Amino acid sequence: MTTIPKLLTSEQVSELLNVTTHTLAVWRSEGRYNLPYIKAGRLVRYKEADVIAFIERRTHSNHAA
Repeated sequence: MTTIPKLLTSEQVSELLNVTTHTLAVWRSEGRYNLPYIKAGRLVRYKEADVIAFIERRTHSNHAA
């Protein structure tokens, strides 16, 4: 059986990333960041797992001695 991923709207993703929906639109149009999205007609959705992976890839820690 196939598991259906949870899909998030641009508004939900913008809140999680603390950016505007316009910023997300710019990222999509310019291919600025590797944040996959699903487009069906005018609707844009993001897989929750892809957003989490995006956040994890950009998480840095500084272990200065």
